[in-house]
Amino acid sequence: MKIFLIGLPGSGKTTLGKQLASKLKLPFIDLDKEIERMMNLPIKDIFKKHGQELFRETEKKLLHQLSEHSTDFVMATGGGAPVFFDNMTYMNQQGHTIFLDVSAREITKRILKTKIEERPLLAGAHPDELKDQIEFMRSQRITIYKQSKICLSGNALELSDLLKKLDLKGD
Repeated sequence: MKIFLIGLPGSGKTTLGKQLASKLKLPFIDLDKEIERMMNLPIKDIFKKHGQELFRETEKKLLHQLSEHSTDFVMATGGGAPVFFDNMTYMNQQGHTIFLDVSAREITKRILKTKIEERPLLAGAHPDELKDQIEFMRSQRITIYKQSKICLSGNALELSDLLKKLDLKGD
């Protein structure tokens, strides 16, 4: 079973992905971390030194490689991964796609508790403008995200919610 978690930065893809992988006894893959490992640079530096275009090409290449060489996993994609190069269609063909639909207000709260400079598309945002920037990003990506096979909405998503949507037991 291949499970791809998608959503905006700060929606909980990595947190829930690790929990889900552990519960299902599957490998967990953080696509952004794999890109960092492959390029030997943090994502913010990849964007700075090589630009978003090279990052997105690398993201697609790695998404395909990992999907083709693994039969089962839970993957947290980067927030933009589904939006570029027809990646959403590809992920839907490969397995289960789950959109974690969390409100911009909640995502803003979460991101403000992290190192915002680590998030290249949000790094320059002033805290007062962050929610607006997240809402704009959501408006640009929502039609792609909603192509997911499963949509899970709420501000306090839990592992049990994911398991129910996948029609698996939570015990």
